[in-house]
Amino acid sequence: MHGRDSRLRAEQARLAFSLGHHAEIYSDFAELVALAPQDGVIIACADVLAMGMDRLLDRLGNAGVWLPVVAASQSPDVDDVVQAIRAGALDYMRLPLSEQEFRRMVAHVAADAGRHAEARRRLVDARQRIGTLSRREREVLEWLSEGCSNKAIARQLEISPRTVEIHRANMMDKLGASHAAEAVRLRPEAGFESRVASGSENAGQDDEVLQLGNAS
Repeated sequence: MHGRDSRLRAEQARLAFSLGHHAEIYSDFAELVALAPQDGVIIACADVLAMGMDRLLDRLGNAGVWLPVVAASQSPDVDDVVQAIRAGALDYMRLPLSEQEFRRMVAHVAADAGRHAEARRRLVDARQRIGTLSRREREVLEWLSEGCSNKAIARQLEISPRTVEIHRANMMDKLGASHAAEAVRLRPEAGFESRVASGSENAGQDDEVLQLGNAS
């Protein structure tokens, strides 16, 4: 259990013990990493979540900690919950946890922890690999993810098809991808999404105009 509210953490730890579970309290992220648990679940309280769930999970992954993370705060709003779950949190709980809520969380972890940990590994790996790309290489990947040809990408980026080929080759090399489908698959694994804003109604596939971005 990780967060600055020591009284609340102590209360939740006592609840865990009363239900037959072990609980550890960490004062900060450095202590959590230094004394990283080998199993169970990490409950990250609201003050820790201020860094953003994306960054928290990335830092845990970099430290080799792949345990599922449950976000928790006393007054979560819908946006907080959606963003945390999209970023990779296993669940989002309202504090203080009741006995019923605690049991539900334990059941959720038991059912999904292995699958969730593997998904987190893929997410962090995909983000790290995409993070090595230059801005232009990332743009090429975004357009490639929309099914655009080199010629269509060249028109959208206002560069030559030959330049697109060079950026695409560099992008594939950095991602360690042997074919385009493998490179494209990394974007959703990293949690990135593309938004189709508009297109020419009379255009063919190569002429389709798309506005891309990511939700992370």
